[in-house]
Amino acid sequence: MTTPFIQFEGVSKAFNGNKVLRGIDLDIYQGEITTIIGKSGGGKSVLLKHIIGLLEPDDGRITIDGHCLTDVKGRARKNLRRRFSYMFQDSALFDSMTVYENIALPLQERWRLKPVEIKARVHARMRDLDLGEIDDDYPSQLSGGMKKRVALARALVTDPEAVLFDEPTTGLDPVRKNSVHNMIAEYQQRLGFTAVLISHEIPDVFYFSQRIAMLHEGRIIYAGTPNELQRISDPVVHEFIQGFENAVDDPADTIQDGAWKSHFNAEMARMQRHHVPFALVVLSIENLSEMLSSRDAADPGVAQRFADRIRLHLRITDTCALIGPNAVLLLLPFTSLSQAKMVCAKLGRALNGQEIMHVQECQGTCMAISAGFAEVERNGHPERTLAQALAQKEIFYQFSVC
Repeated sequence: MTTPFIQFEGVSKAFNGNKVLRGIDLDIYQGEITTIIGKSGGGKSVLLKHIIGLLEPDDGRITIDGHCLTDVKGRARKNLRRRFSYMFQDSALFDSMTVYENIALPLQERWRLKPVEIKARVHARMRDLDLGEIDDDYPSQLSGGMKKRVALARALVTDPEAVLFDEPTTGLDPVRKNSVHNMIAEYQQRLGFTAVLISHEIPDVFYFSQRIAMLHEGRIIYAGTPNELQRISDPVVHEFIQGFENAVDDPADTIQDGAWKSHFNAEMARMQRHHVPFALVVLSIENLSEMLSSRDAADPGVAQRFADRIRLHLRITDTCALIGPNAVLLLLPFTSLSQAKMVCAKLGRALNGQEIMHVQECQGTCMAISAGFAEVERNGHPERTLAQALAQKEIFYQFSVC
C-alpha cells in the first residue's frame, strides 16, 4: 500500500478534562474519499479540525505528506494549509456577499492574484458546478441545494489537494442529499482531490467512499473498505450500522413481511444513482409441514430461527425479512446473480438443521431448503421481482436433522 497522505499516530485530545480523542491511529490516502462515521458528539469534527491545524493534539502526531504538523512553523505551515479546503456543515456562506464574492473569498485572502485571474477561476468553478448566471445573487435567494453547490465551488476554487467535508448533507431532504453525494463523488473523480467526510448517511456513503473509518468512544475501531466493513463481526459496529439501516423498521435484525418493500425501493434508488447491482433471494424450507407433523406439536418459532441463523452469515447492509411461515427473503446490495448464488452456497454449508428445528437428538428427517434468485433490473418492481425469484426456486441444500 502507498504511503498515507494524512496520518494520525496516537493522537489524543481533551477539553476540560474530558478526553474526546483517545490515541487515534488513522491513515488517509491521496486521491481517495475517506468517510468518518460514528455517534453524534463522538469527536468526528474535532478530528477533522486537527487536520487543518484549527486544533493541536495533546499527545501523538499528525503528518501530512510526510511533514509532522507540530514541526512545521511559519510560512511553511501556511503553505501546507493552502493545500486544504473545508466545506462547513451549514455551507457557511456570507449573507452580505454575492455568490461571486463568496466563491472568490479564499482566492482574495490566500493568493496574490489579479482580479482577472480571480474572475476566471471563479467562473470556471461555477461552470463546473452548473451554477449558471447567478454571480450577483445573494445566499438568501438560493435553494438549499444551490447553497451547497456554491459552498463546494468555494471549497474547490483554490484547486486544493484535499477537501474536508463536515456533514455536508445536514438539513437537506433525501433528494438533495443524494444530489450532494453525487456532486462530491463526481468532482472528486474528475479533479482527483483527496476527500475526508464526516457523515451519518448510511449506507449511502458506502457507495462512493473508498475507505470508511468508525470513531467510537474516542478511538478508531474500524478503518478499511466498505466491503470489508460489511463483513466485520464487531458487535459495536453492527449495532451502529443496523441502527441507521433499520431506523424506520422493526428494531430486530430480521424485519417482518411487507417492510422489505421499503428496503427494496431504497436499494433500487441507490442502484439507479450509483449503477451497482443488487439481488433478491428467497429461501424456503420446502418440507416444513412434513417435518412438523413428525413432532408432537407445531413450532411457530421455526421460521424465526431459520431467519436468525441466516442473518448471522449476512453482511451489515443486507436485508433479511420473513415473508411466510417457511420462507425468508434476502436483499443483497452490491451483489450480482452469480455472487448471490455463491452467498447461498456458503449459507448451505453453515446452516444447522438441529438449531433451526430446536431439537437435541436425531429426528430421522431431512430438511430441504430451496432458493430462488432474481437480479433486480433497473426500474424493477418489488412484487414482480419476488415472483420472478419464486418461479425459479430449486432445492439447493438438504441435510438430516440429527
